[in-house]
Amino acid sequence: MTPPRRQLGLVVVAAIVIANMIGTGVFIGTGFNAAALHDPMTILVLWSIGGVLALCGAACYAELGSMMPRAGGEYVYLREAYHPVVGFMSGWVSLTAGFSAPIATAAKAFAKYLGVIVPGISGTTGEALVAIALIVVITGLHAFDTRIGGRVQAVFTAIKVALIVAFIVLGLMIGDGSWSHFATQAGGVAANLPTKAFAVQLMYVAFAYSGWNAAAYIAGEIEHPSKVLPRSLFTGTAIVMALYLGVNIIYFYALPSDQIAGVYEIGAKAAGSLFGTTAGKLFTSVISLALVSAVSAMIMAGPRVYASMAADRALPKQLAYYSKRGVPSVAVLVQGALAIGFVLIAKIGQLIEFAMFTLQISAALTIGGLFILRRRGLRGAYQTFGYPVTPMLFIGLSVWIAYSLISADPKHAAMVLAILVAGAIAYVVAPKQPPLPEARVVPEE
Repeated sequence: MTPPRRQLGLVVVAAIVIANMIGTGVFIGTGFNAAALHDPMTILVLWSIGGVLALCGAACYAELGSMMPRAGGEYVYLREAYHPVVGFMSGWVSLTAGFSAPIATAAKAFAKYLGVIVPGISGTTGEALVAIALIVVITGLHAFDTRIGGRVQAVFTAIKVALIVAFIVLGLMIGDGSWSHFATQAGGVAANLPTKAFAVQLMYVAFAYSGWNAAAYIAGEIEHPSKVLPRSLFTGTAIVMALYLGVNIIYFYALPSDQIAGVYEIGAKAAGSLFGTTAGKLFTSVISLALVSAVSAMIMAGPRVYASMAADRALPKQLAYYSKRGVPSVAVLVQGALAIGFVLIAKIGQLIEFAMFTLQISAALTIGGLFILRRRGLRGAYQTFGYPVTPMLFIGLSVWIAYSLISADPKHAAMVLAILVAGAIAYVVAPKQPPLPEARVVPEE
């Protein structure tokens, strides 16, 4: 018999959303943006559009989650809107690109930032060992207990947000920066906005915001999901959007665009320029903490997708196992092993492109399913604001990003196609058996 699972409240769920979003992207993405677009104001517009995209997605996922308040995210929504094979392929994407690759990306970024503080661990081998060690420790924590993991996550996130706010405020108040760094370059916003380069860079920004859908993956464990899910998605996304814009303003206040372009450890470099070497290392430590929190949040959310699939017999039934403490422990461990594999075989830029291109297509297809489900007469307790413009805007921007990236590098389309075909084959050959019983949810004491 599957043991009961404890419910998660608004604070923990919002913490998961914020922690999933504040991670690798904002601490390395601006370096990619500056190398391609150069103009600071264009990059701020880029991050603003990324925030709008995330808010539109969050609104749609909130309605889908209130329609089907069950753990699993896209897998559940696509299965119901289209066909079980489509849901299975999405779950396959989540298993490979949705969580494991971003976990590896955040862990590798953590190792790079830690290398600024502890130079002895810099280098490919040292950074890989640090990244693997982080994944092992956090995986062990979340394989032990959902409640403990959730509380640790909430504490990590509160500290992280407070320190990032301090970074922004102190940077503007006492930092050694210059507003002259915001001078127009490369033709400014008007020249950059309609380009394919802008769309490709929007992909990197979308990666930074990608945790906005985190709460949907654990909907089955949320207390009063029709109320908590929309509030946590909107609150988390809006807070992160404000923080991201603030952080990017600080980057360009600290350094001119040409010194940001192509830099991975942009946060560390900006902190050192603003506050000097000693204080810069202190803020670099804060950024490292933010990356630890991001790894933790993704390790917590991802296994709920795999467990939901396994409960439907779409994956090996062992992944549906919940421990006595209410944790899908087998799924947590499998995810950790996959993330370690990504650490060993891919670079940060490759991981971001692979993960985000795949996930953007999956999210757009999921939001398209909202039209189908509404046409069937399904309605959630929450209704998407601005419908149908909101989902259409998300889908349109996603298609633009995908088209621009395929035009720039067609191999991404081939990689996504290979993953989806592998998922479809796995679905066809998997034995079809009755679903496992749903775990009973009990309130937190």
